[in-house]
Amino acid sequence: MFQSQDFIMKNILFGNEVERMPDSVFWIMKQLFKLFYLIKPVDKYIIRFGIKNGDTVVDYGCGPGAFLKSASILTGETGMVYAVDLHEMAISSVNKLIEKDKLKNVKPILAIGNSVSIPDNAADIVYAIDMFHMVRDSDSFLKELCRITKNGGKLIIEDGHQPRTLSREKITGSGSWKITSENKRFMECSPIKIIRQASSLNKAFE
Repeated sequence: MFQSQDFIMKNILFGNEVERMPDSVFWIMKQLFKLFYLIKPVDKYIIRFGIKNGDTVVDYGCGPGAFLKSASILTGETGMVYAVDLHEMAISSVNKLIEKDKLKNVKPILAIGNSVSIPDNAADIVYAIDMFHMVRDSDSFLKELCRITKNGGKLIIEDGHQPRTLSREKITGSGSWKITSENKRFMECSPIKIIRQASSLNKAFE
């Protein structure tokens, strides 16, 4: 199928379904994020996720770590923040942030494909910011996020550089999440495994 130059350039810049962006593009993205979050501070945005003291949080697709300091403060000394990314440069940036800002409750995790070394039912909140458009196998990705999320936990996910209609289609079609609310910036979802477990219990007593 013929792909226009605009489409190809968009994929190069925004990483649509490329999973791991090239090192040079990651470096450019890191510089752009620094400028963007000077204009729109992270603190005013992340507070909307509902993170509480003591929570276990997963920043999935953390990139250079723009949200990590705020998440670390919100979860507090008894909480934990897993910083997950496919890119080695992201993990390197996170390690530097941990050292610079003394983020004792932040743990970097290098993802292998859609697999992460985080225990089942570990997270109260998983958030995925500006990265959903990069995921090739959305079903596998969303299933893994469901695995690491607690019963009663939630997923905060942005569209990234794709239409909301496509994001909804991927989420509802995965069978792993139910969209519970949405706004212009993100959707909030609950794991469907809660419903499955309740259904299994009902059948056991029939």
